[in-house]
Amino acid sequence: MKGFVTRVLITAAGLFIARAIIPGIVIIGWDKLFIAALVLGLVNAIVRPILFILTLPFTILSLGLFLLVLNGICLAIVAWIIPGVSVSGLWAATLGALVVTLTSWFANGFIGHSGKLERYQRVEISGRRID
Repeated sequence: MKGFVTRVLITAAGLFIARAIIPGIVIIGWDKLFIAALVLGLVNAIVRPILFILTLPFTILSLGLFLLVLNGICLAIVAWIIPGVSVSGLWAATLGALVVTLTSWFANGFIGHSGKLERYQRVEISGRRID
């Protein structure tokens, strides 16, 4: 449960950063920000796999770049579902999804599966350092 809450907070931080730097994304209030993070996680878990299968030919032809657009579509779905959250277009949604993805990727590098902060140590074996 702690890991789930941590992931929702990381997604909320990504949405907050996206709202701050991308002009087409508007989220009114902290409550809408956290609800949007929660719903984005649900959309990514339920709707995104279905959309991925339906758009697989586009993804293959674009060598995977269409996945960025697919993430933008998921963010646009969240904006459509939640009042107080709006995205001005597909480009803003795609850029916002990219910001959320990069923020989550960076933060998840420090967070383990249990939701705790992980610390990496260097270990020396036979005089050789392993990072």
